[in-house]
Amino acid sequence: MDTVKFNSYNTRVIAHRGLSGIERENTVPAFVAAANRSYYGIETDIHVTKDGRFVVIHDDDTKRVTEGAVDLVVEQSEAKELTEIVLPDRDGTRIRSDIRIPTLEEYIAVCKKYDKVCVLELKNHFNVDDIVRMIESIDAQGYLCGMIFISFNYENCVNLRKLLPDATIQWLVGSIELSEEEIISRLLEYRLDIDVFHRRIGEHTIERLHEKGIRVNTWTVDDKECAEALAKGGVDYITTNILE
Repeated sequence: MDTVKFNSYNTRVIAHRGLSGIERENTVPAFVAAANRSYYGIETDIHVTKDGRFVVIHDDDTKRVTEGAVDLVVEQSEAKELTEIVLPDRDGTRIRSDIRIPTLEEYIAVCKKYDKVCVLELKNHFNVDDIVRMIESIDAQGYLCGMIFISFNYENCVNLRKLLPDATIQWLVGSIELSEEEIISRLLEYRLDIDVFHRRIGEHTIERLHEKGIRVNTWTVDDKECAEALAKGGVDYITTNILE
C-alpha cells in the first residue's frame, strides 16, 4: 500500500497522526513512514498522564487503539503503563513490538531527525504549568523552532501565545457555534492561525482570512479531488491520512 498522490500546488501537506493511512495512528512507525516521504509536517496529539508525562494518543482512553484489549483513562494512568502496551497493527495482528503509545520526546526525536515540522495538538485543557513543562521538554531537545501548536481549546492557544510570542499557533475549529466574525476576532486578538474542518471553508473565506494575515490549515482531507480544489483555492496547509 502507498499514499495517493495529488497536485498540492504550493500547499504544505501534513501527515495526520503520522502516516495513519498505512501505519497504526500516532505511533513511531507512523511517524517514520511519514518522515520518509515528502510531507512538510507530521501531526500528532498529546495528553498529560497522571504522573505528569506527555504521551501521544488521540483519545481520552486506550479502548479504541487497543481494539478493546486495554481500557485505561490516559490522564488517570501513569506513562509507564501506557507506553508498555503493545498496540495491534492495522490488520489486527500483534506481532510487532514497536507499535506502542509513544512519548512526546519520541515523537519530537523522529521529526527532528528527518527535519519535519511537528504539528502538535494539545488535547483537552492544559494547565499553564503543564504547558510550561511541555515547552521546556521540547526546548531540551532543541526543537522549538520546528513546532506548530494546535488545539481545539482556545485557552490553550491563548496561553501558548503568552508563553511563545513568535510561535505558529493554530486554533482548531470544527462545529463550534460561533459566527465567522467572532472566529476572526478571536484569531486576530492573539495572532492565531486557523485549522478548520475542510467542509466549513470556501474560497471567499480563505481570501478574507489571508487579507487579515491569517494562515489556513484544513483537516482531515483524504479525497484527492477535494484536496486539489482546496490547494488550488489557496489554503496554506492540508492535513491528511493518506494523500501526498
